[in-house]
Amino acid sequence: MKKLSIHTLTHVPFEGLGCIGQWINKNNHSLTYTHFYENYRLPNLTEIDWLIVMGGPMGVYDEAEHPWLIEEKTFIRQAINNGKTVMGICLGSQLIAEVLGARVYPNQKKEIGWFDVRLTEAAKGLPLFNQFEERFPVFHWHGDTYDLPAGSIRLMSSDNCLNQAFLYRGKVLGLQFHVEVTGQSIKDMVNHGKEELIESPTIQLADQILTETAYLEENNHKMFRILDYLAGIV
Repeated sequence: MKKLSIHTLTHVPFEGLGCIGQWINKNNHSLTYTHFYENYRLPNLTEIDWLIVMGGPMGVYDEAEHPWLIEEKTFIRQAINNGKTVMGICLGSQLIAEVLGARVYPNQKKEIGWFDVRLTEAAKGLPLFNQFEERFPVFHWHGDTYDLPAGSIRLMSSDNCLNQAFLYRGKVLGLQFHVEVTGQSIKDMVNHGKEELIESPTIQLADQILTETAYLEENNHKMFRILDYLAGIV
């Protein structure tokens, strides 16, 4: 496998790479960061092969409160236009969807906790998913959703959210959910988002979220396969 230069955009300190970092280290890829919550620098696009855009509690429309979102969106758009491999998780997928011209808006219901997604018929025809079950649980923490960007393929849906994952031009991937979470990262998210964990059919409470540890390993295996696919080895 070619050694990749991977750059990551992070928005809060408690939503990091999770198991993606394990995959990067195992394959000896290089990793650099832009942390928008502190003094930050965006790289020259010629310095990177991949761009990974992580999650955060803000919305793509919160530019007045987080003015760096304007610069970030421009950078993501430039990365896509320059043919980079780009993956976005949760907020990251929403940012990709917006720069591709799709509308991002509040979903009818928040999804927080372990809930199933299901593959679309289009996804079932892709080699990436030939080892995935048709329906499986993943970890969600989102209140917003988006329309499917023009020219992209819808990959997954859930009972409460039509667009859970999409693929654009074979190398730009948006994941609304978190298959990268580890035991520690999920604890960090719960600790920083306790106020959102209220009784609801689409929101699990902290104890239930934290005890479903059996899902973590299988979710991470799916994340590794997705990364292998993007790297061209699936």
